[in-house]
Amino acid sequence: MRPSPKGVSIHPTPQALVATNAGRLITKLVDVQSRRGEATVVLTGGSVGIATLEAVTANPARTAVDWTRVNFWWGDERFLPAGNRELNSVQARQAMLDPLGVPAGRIHAVATADEVGTVEEAAADYARQLADAAAGEQLEAGLEPVDARLPRFDVLLLGVGPDAHIASLFPETPGIRTVGQTTVAVRDAPKPPPERVSLTLESINTASEIWLGVAGNDKAGAVGLALAGAGPIQVPAAGARGRTKTRWLIDEAAASQLSKRLLASDESEEDED
Repeated sequence: MRPSPKGVSIHPTPQALVATNAGRLITKLVDVQSRRGEATVVLTGGSVGIATLEAVTANPARTAVDWTRVNFWWGDERFLPAGNRELNSVQARQAMLDPLGVPAGRIHAVATADEVGTVEEAAADYARQLADAAAGEQLEAGLEPVDARLPRFDVLLLGVGPDAHIASLFPETPGIRTVGQTTVAVRDAPKPPPERVSLTLESINTASEIWLGVAGNDKAGAVGLALAGAGPIQVPAAGARGRTKTRWLIDEAAASQLSKRLLASDESEEDED
């Protein structure tokens, strides 16, 4: 991994990126559990997101985490029938949650198309799940809430699309403009399926740490624009900001359009963990 700008870790290959991210996530969860007893992660789909979960399952260090005390949410989900292989939750269960024996009560999935009638109902149900979890967490632990509508997110994982979308917040669409809500129903996503449920950018940015995992030449333009300071309406990935840390975890191909000025930054990091 070569030196890179502050907040950016550049890996030589997608495989190296995924393996390193898996180890990083295990280390983070051990740290959070040592301080608070349990931890909360918001998962993402996509090739890097699911490959990272598979790498966690394969990592011998996984046993250092008490997986019965990790809560899992999703940044977005496709509105499809239960069991559909395109669901992020189905892929995550196969890749990591089921192999590691995560209890069902720790897995907080979005309602599927055969559980509720519309994508708006699914978004409202997800918002209720989040609010209920937040209320229980505050009552049990006496924590000062970041947002009373949301549980504490220790790590929130994101992918980035070639168009710079994150979760199901696409450029210049109502979802990326939504404020005052924790979730949003998406009806006209520019990639299939068109109906989705997503956390809003407002909710995403309550996370303590946000990790954006990106690989491939097709994402290089999006990464370059986001790190150059573009606006979030046009480049949603530019709007992701963790409360304590924002990590861009990318491969060489995805880094190919970063500006020379950015790469020459004096504030470089190999890895902070």
